[in-house]
Amino acid sequence: MIQILKHFGWTWTGLIISDNEYGVHAARSFHSDLGPAGGGCLAYTEILPWGDDPAELRRIVDVMRKSTARVVIVFANKSRMINLMKEVVRQNVTGLQWIASEGWTSAAVLQTPHLMPYLGGTLGISIRRGEIPGLRDFLLQILPDPHHNNTDGSSMVNQFWEHTFQCRFAPPPAGWVEAGGQLCTGQEVIENVENELVDVSDLRSEYNVYKAVYALAYALDDMLQCEPGRGPFNNNTCAHLQRLEPWQLVYYLEKVNFTTTFGDQVSFDENGDALPIYDIINWVWLPDGRTKVQRVGEVKRSAFKGEELTLDEDKIFWNFESKQPPQSVCSESCPPGTRMATKKGEPECCFDCVPCSEGKISNTTDSMECTSCPEDFWSSPQRDHCVPKKTEFLSYHEPLGICLTSISLLGTLICVLVLGIFIHHHSTPIVRANNSELSFLLLVSLKLCFLCSLLFIGRPRLWTCQLRHAAFGISFVLCVSCILVKTMVVLAVFRASKPGGESSLKWFGAVQQRGTVLVLTSIQAAICTAWLVSASPVPHKNTQYHNDKIVYECVVGSTVGFAVLLGYIGLLAVLSCLLAFLAKNLPDSFNEAKHITFSMLIFCAVWVAFVPAYISSPGKYADAVEVFAILASSFGLLVALFGPKCYIILLRPERNTKKAIMGRCTTK
Repeated sequence: MIQILKHFGWTWTGLIISDNEYGVHAARSFHSDLGPAGGGCLAYTEILPWGDDPAELRRIVDVMRKSTARVVIVFANKSRMINLMKEVVRQNVTGLQWIASEGWTSAAVLQTPHLMPYLGGTLGISIRRGEIPGLRDFLLQILPDPHHNNTDGSSMVNQFWEHTFQCRFAPPPAGWVEAGGQLCTGQEVIENVENELVDVSDLRSEYNVYKAVYALAYALDDMLQCEPGRGPFNNNTCAHLQRLEPWQLVYYLEKVNFTTTFGDQVSFDENGDALPIYDIINWVWLPDGRTKVQRVGEVKRSAFKGEELTLDEDKIFWNFESKQPPQSVCSESCPPGTRMATKKGEPECCFDCVPCSEGKISNTTDSMECTSCPEDFWSSPQRDHCVPKKTEFLSYHEPLGICLTSISLLGTLICVLVLGIFIHHHSTPIVRANNSELSFLLLVSLKLCFLCSLLFIGRPRLWTCQLRHAAFGISFVLCVSCILVKTMVVLAVFRASKPGGESSLKWFGAVQQRGTVLVLTSIQAAICTAWLVSASPVPHKNTQYHNDKIVYECVVGSTVGFAVLLGYIGLLAVLSCLLAFLAKNLPDSFNEAKHITFSMLIFCAVWVAFVPAYISSPGKYADAVEVFAILASSFGLLVALFGPKCYIILLRPERNTKKAIMGRCTTK
């Protein structure tokens, strides 16, 4: 029965039993086997009263009517079932699917037009129907003994014959012939008579007896094959038919294993129980009002496959308008994406469906728990499968990345153009007056600053993470070193123009300028090398910013190393700014101190604002802030230092003469 419930998904059923060992044992089995492990629950368990108790029957049927369970299992005999059905009819309780025990599954007294509107479609368990070869022929060969003295009534065959053909064997009772009665001859044709005693189409209990007799025969045959001295009992003895002990016969019965001509296997398990096999019966209510009981499947257990259910669902008659199996559940199944949450104080079959939380899924129906997605995956909107997390980094394909890349390339192009202009006009006074070699080196370093920002765009790799900060640090130190040396040269030239200051220029010749720039840049290179060797930046998949995204970023490795790199750039920038500020009142014709002061103020302002913006920006926006700081400070230096010179070279060439420069100086 539990196999049938599982097959149709009936997890919420009612159980009605008789108040005897038959019913109590069934209830105990259902409560243990139909629990959480069996996947079902009992909505109620009611005990049928002895005799006709209208009040108790009324209460039981009222429970059935109010319950949401649409499947009712009844373990009782037909007399108890008749009393129950009277009350069911009285209260007109329809729409139930009945499951019958063997005690009433074949009860013809319940298969009436009056009860079939309620019991139609009943599924029941019945003893296996089988065939006994030759039984009908044997029964038909049995003939009565006409010469038997019928007065003692000892001949069962003669009595059967007289009852079937409504005749009497001689000598007949007094007055039988006179009343028109027939005398039996013993030659009547019994083949054409319909009688349950010769009907072998529905052999059930008889088939069990047949199998039991054959099991005993096989056991005895096996026992008789025993060879003396090689027997299974004490001292290798055999059992003797004349002195047979019951336990010796049981030994051979336990080993019986044969198949009947009907195809059924007969054997016994470790407890001595025969392997069960049952037919599944369905009550069909025909349109003309007649009732038909048909076999629609079987349940059997084998030694190797366990219990197996076979059903021909196309043959089953369902007594419902839909002509489909009913649903009998306390709660509807939870779809994928949800989990079952048992209601407090309710059976296990009564539950709520709770959606899985973010990052968890359930991909099966009636899942007890939601499982977490792997680290690189996230739950779908339906929470029924895991999908790869979206990846986030400053990409060349998104608008922000495209914009920053374009600005970087534009800055590089401008540097190249300015460098070309300075090279083409290298012999003009304004280029020569502003230390052309340092100007060329400064333009090259600015071009590197613009290009190094491209290393911050795109998916982080190990080499880009290691190279981006090193290239950024060295390029900016080279740039700021050139500016610092230019500022120092301006101060030295101005001091040399005063009486007694000629000696100061010898410390700022071309070799000293190159050496100073090289030493200052080498210090930054050493800082970067130590940083990369001790705690190199590495790419990292960050899942903390967003649950459904993987943010690819570069972990700086050593915060101290990154701080020293930025601090060294800041130190040189502040030093350049202070020296340029001290030289800001010198004549414009001899120096560019004001331009350097302005450019350094822009540079320092950008990087001071960078620190809090960088710390507070998550993921790719931290890279975008750093790229913006690089580009803004580079453009600030480029425009402040080379903008006025390009203006004079290209638009005011008349001022690009030694006379004009010296004239301005004289005027001032």
